[in-house]
Amino acid sequence: MRLLIVEDERRLALSLARGLTAEGFTVDVVHDGTDGLHQATEEEYDLLILDVMLPGMSGYRICSALRAAGDETPILMLTAKDGEYDEAEGLDVGADDYVTKPFSYVVLRARIRALLRRRTRGGSPVITIGDLTVEPDAQRVLRDGEEVVLTAREFAVLEHLALHAEQVVSKREILEHVWDSAYRGDPNVVEVHISALRRKLDIPYGRRSIVTVRGAGYRLTAGG
Repeated sequence: MRLLIVEDERRLALSLARGLTAEGFTVDVVHDGTDGLHQATEEEYDLLILDVMLPGMSGYRICSALRAAGDETPILMLTAKDGEYDEAEGLDVGADDYVTKPFSYVVLRARIRALLRRRTRGGSPVITIGDLTVEPDAQRVLRDGEEVVLTAREFAVLEHLALHAEQVVSKREILEHVWDSAYRGDPNVVEVHISALRRKLDIPYGRRSIVTVRGAGYRLTAGG
């Protein structure tokens, strides 16, 4: 799951990003409203966290612009303001939820997960590819009915492949969705995680479900 935080309080933004990254989310952070709207428009996210008071453009205006463009990505607003009027204004422009500072990280995390669950309501949150089952909400993986324990980053790589099952996914796309668009580390980190997934999900079960497509990327398949 990929999140965008638009927050001008840098220490708060960094703290939130660290906590959410540790739980397996991919998190991008910008500190200016204009940059935030551009990032939200150019990239694909599962949820946006917008502060109301931002330089360049307010969170209200970002939310309103995205909704006017038909973008239905869940939006959680953060604000130092309090009162029913401010909350109503955020909801009126299309925000899905609203949290007043100071807030508990535990509460914010619960709100985020609730919004992500709400987004998948009406469809199946469980992804099945052959005898492999991926449960994004529970962060759980089953192979032939047996639970396989993955790290948060391994799960994120697998989830992205599962969402594009039977399609070729490039290494660059995995880096951008599982790490972040600004990642400048060793690109071989993808191969390391693919190898780990094969050791856990394929080799013990006699499967070859994660296929390398030379020069193109990887494909998760039900066969093999």
